[in-house]
Amino acid sequence: MSRIWITGYRTYELGVFKDTDPKVQVLKYAIKKTLMEQIDQGLEWVLTGGQLGVETWTVEVALELKQDYPELHVALFLPFGHFGSQWKESSQAKLADLKTKVDFYADVHKEDYQSPHQLRQYQDFLLNHSDGAVMVYDVDYPGKAQYDYQAIEDFRTQRPYPLQIVTMDDLQEFASDYQEALNEDLD
Repeated sequence: MSRIWITGYRTYELGVFKDTDPKVQVLKYAIKKTLMEQIDQGLEWVLTGGQLGVETWTVEVALELKQDYPELHVALFLPFGHFGSQWKESSQAKLADLKTKVDFYADVHKEDYQSPHQLRQYQDFLLNHSDGAVMVYDVDYPGKAQYDYQAIEDFRTQRPYPLQIVTMDDLQEFASDYQEALNEDLD
């Protein structure tokens, strides 16, 4: 699969309210390991959105990985014009910075938010322009990502579309691996 849509939980759904929260490092570690696995399987393009959380962390991690994997490309798609304009200033600045660093950026709809129809078209766009998806999501802990999960599952009834889910249990394993790696670095 050369083009993967990556999405998942928002920051607040994970109880993360600062970039300095230790959970962010574990989540980025999980994203990095997952991306590296996908790169080994032929990943060329990371497609994601601009939601604060898994999506923006994915962009940050993928941009770091480009140093070792220059063939990796990152595309940032936003569902509508002025997406994130209601966020606090620091979050808006973070998104604006990421837009300048990715290989490709576009708003799926140029207009500002008007209806949920734009969000469904955004999902359809990503589904039809990717070869599969990775979600940091657990069906036992639904959040806003449940809408992407449902769109993916509906799409999968129409055609083969691989979905890799990183669950809460998986995140716990990544946390243990991350701590182990930190301890090895200290030795």
